[in-house]
Amino acid sequence: MLEIVNLHASVDGQSILKGINLRLGAGEVHAIMGPNGSGKSTLSNVIAGREDYEITEGDIRFNGESILELAPEERAHLGLFLSFQYPVEIPGVTVSNFIKTAINEIKKARGEEPMDASSMLKKMREKMDILEMDKGFLSRSLNEGFSGGEKKRNEIFQMAMLEPTLAILDETDSGLDIDALRIVANGVNALRSPKNTFMVITHYQRLLDYIVPDYVHVLFKGKIVKSGDKSLAHDLEERGYDWIKKEQE
Repeated sequence: MLEIVNLHASVDGQSILKGINLRLGAGEVHAIMGPNGSGKSTLSNVIAGREDYEITEGDIRFNGESILELAPEERAHLGLFLSFQYPVEIPGVTVSNFIKTAINEIKKARGEEPMDASSMLKKMREKMDILEMDKGFLSRSLNEGFSGGEKKRNEIFQMAMLEPTLAILDETDSGLDIDALRIVANGVNALRSPKNTFMVITHYQRLLDYIVPDYVHVLFKGKIVKSGDKSLAHDLEERGYDWIKKEQE
């Protein structure tokens, strides 16, 4: 599915990622944890193709093919999805129109017929039920006036509609109360299948009580310094990151 090989990346001349090696297989959930400034969000943005970052060494392969030269929208057409830590507001563009355009652009890029209106609406209603969203949500401007929880829920709704093969969730739990966290996690779990893969970036173990990972990786100073199963997240919750830092001294 996704293979990251000796990935080095910098922004504004400052080296952030310093040799990331990671392989994500189909049907797997990988959690990326680490202290602030370790490079977690940089990793997600680089995979998604954000132009602010310079790849200085290494490769990112999706289904066996390098995607380094592809624009963000081309990566999305292949099946990549990034849920932003801070979703942006787009006044005047409704949630329904935004999603309709995104889905049909992907279908167009793949040489498929656009989804008809009735099928689109039916699918929207099904996904909104999973996320316990009010149907009036569809007519609101994208993220405008949304609470933090509504923005995150809308991101997961977009993911549910687009059905990506690789979804990267960048601190989706940030700013969520326990009820919103449960609903968002239920939406993610409903989308898990043997055909897709999730990368979940988080500071806190509590999200991983709801979205149980197959693997947990600790990112520190631009490198993955430790990997394990879900028990590693519990260790980090109990002990913090100091013991990781000491091991790297």
